[in-house]
Amino acid sequence: MKYIDKNEEDVVLAKRLRDGEAFPFSCHDGLSCFTECCRNLNLFLYPYDVLRLKNRLEISSERFLQDYVDMVMREGNYFPDLLLRMADDDRTCPFLNKSGCIVYEDRPDTCRTFPLEQGIMFNGPKGKSTDIYFFKPPDFCLGQHEARQWTTESWSEDQGAVTYHKMTARWSEVKAMFQSDPWGLEGPSGPKGKMSLMATYNMDSFHDFVFQSTFLKRYKVKREILKRISADEEALLRFGFEWLKFFLWGMKSQYLKLRR
Repeated sequence: MKYIDKNEEDVVLAKRLRDGEAFPFSCHDGLSCFTECCRNLNLFLYPYDVLRLKNRLEISSERFLQDYVDMVMREGNYFPDLLLRMADDDRTCPFLNKSGCIVYEDRPDTCRTFPLEQGIMFNGPKGKSTDIYFFKPPDFCLGQHEARQWTTESWSEDQGAVTYHKMTARWSEVKAMFQSDPWGLEGPSGPKGKMSLMATYNMDSFHDFVFQSTFLKRYKVKREILKRISADEEALLRFGFEWLKFFLWGMKSQYLKLRR
């Protein structure tokens, strides 16, 4: 995911795919490079990715984070990035076997988007974001020489990526706010940081936090929203994004408000 300011040099934006612009691509096991893109890579995981994968594997969020994730804090950010932990032997995706991806139906957003790279362009600090895409297959990828043509819209539909893109875009707007420090002296490892990580990447614990702690004594949440987030983890994740903006930056929310 690229974060792009509207004022960036035109040379960056000039390389993006325009609306309706076509690109050639096809991936299949008849290509000698099949699954090479699943090796020796840094694969960033977004909150919706983790939600889908932990459910696919039928394990808890906590177990998934412990067994499959590395967390890194990049310079200039105050919230960790999560990367899929590669197998130790040859840095291969842990979900790859001889036949291909064993979690294909629930594969991460980045995998669905390939050979495109998704970017988010922000129109100023508080402006709306816009999705943009770059056609950037690696040199070894033979799929870029196949005849079939796609647009960003048709590729997204074909790969089942529409919901993934929407959820990643929602998260990117929150993540961009962490370019400034919201933690104060306690730092990102303090109580606020731990709760923020829970609200984005650990839906099991966040569900318990909302419904089994004093959360609802402190926050007023509409009944229909409570009903939805109690049964739907995707809705709970969207609620988590909204709560973070309210909790850390005091932004007004249609989802909740403090009780008086």
